[in-house]
Amino acid sequence: MSTRALRACLLLSPAAVFRHTVLLATGALILLPFVWMVSLSIKPPGEIFRTSFSFWPVQFYGIENYTKAVTQAPLPRYLGNGVMICTLILALQILVCAPCAYALAKLRFAGRDTLFGLVLIGLLLPHQVLSLPLFILGYQIGILNTYVALVFPYVVSPFGIFLFRQFFKTIPDDVVHAARLDGLSEIAIVWKIMVPMALPAVIAFAIFSIVSHWNDLFWPLIAVHDQSLMPPPLGIMVFKSEEAGTDFGPLMAAATLVVLPLIVAFLAAQRWFIEGLAEGAIK
Repeated sequence: MSTRALRACLLLSPAAVFRHTVLLATGALILLPFVWMVSLSIKPPGEIFRTSFSFWPVQFYGIENYTKAVTQAPLPRYLGNGVMICTLILALQILVCAPCAYALAKLRFAGRDTLFGLVLIGLLLPHQVLSLPLFILGYQIGILNTYVALVFPYVVSPFGIFLFRQFFKTIPDDVVHAARLDGLSEIAIVWKIMVPMALPAVIAFAIFSIVSHWNDLFWPLIAVHDQSLMPPPLGIMVFKSEEAGTDFGPLMAAATLVVLPLIVAFLAAQRWFIEGLAEGAIK
C-alpha cells in the first residue's frame, strides 16, 4: 500500500469506516451466489456436493460443462430469443412511455394528476397479479405460444412513464416554449428535444427493462411451451430433470452464459445509469 493510500485510510472517520465495512459486506453477500455459480460451472459432478467448499476444483471440468451447456440444449437460440424479445419490449416501451411522460410533465389538461396517480398505483402492482387476466386475454385473441405473447404485456411500463416524467420535469419549460415557437409539434418536441436531452434516463431505463425481462421466468412459463420460443431463463430449465437428476455442472454453465451479457452491458453503461437515476430524482 502506498504512503498516500495509507494516510487516506488513517484519516477516515469511524462513521466512514463503518459505512465502507457495511458496503463491502453487503457487496460480498450479493456476489456470493454468482461466485458459487461460476465455481460449480467448472467442477465435475463428484466435486459439486463435497462438504468442504473450494472455488477452484481439483479436476477442472469447465470445458465439458460449457460444451454441454451449448450443445445439450439450443442455448444460442434461447439467447437469441432473449435479445429479440428484450429489444422489442424496450423499443415499444420507449415509444409509448416517452409521449405519456411528456404529457404528464409539460402539458396541462384536466385529469392529469389523476392519471399520474394511476401510474403510481401501477408501480405498486406486481406483474404476477395481472398474469391470469393477461393469460385469458392472450387466449381470446390467439397470441399464446408466440413472440407476441412474450412482448405484449410489457409494452406499457408504469416505471418508464414515472422515470421519464421525473427527468422531463428537470428540463426548463423555456426549452419547450422555444421549440413551439420554432414550429415543432408536440410529438416532434418529444423525439427531437426531450428524449435526446433525457438520454441518461433512457439508458437507465433500458438497463432496468433489459435486466427485468431477460431474467423473467414467470410469464414465459405461462405464455409459451414451444422450445423454439423460450427465452434464456426458461430454456435453461431443460438441464433440470426429475427422472435422470439435475445435471448441475452444465446448468450452472448455462446460467453463467445467460448472466454474462447483463454484467457486460451494465459495466459498459453504469455511468449513464447512475446519472439517469440521480438526475431523475431531483424533482
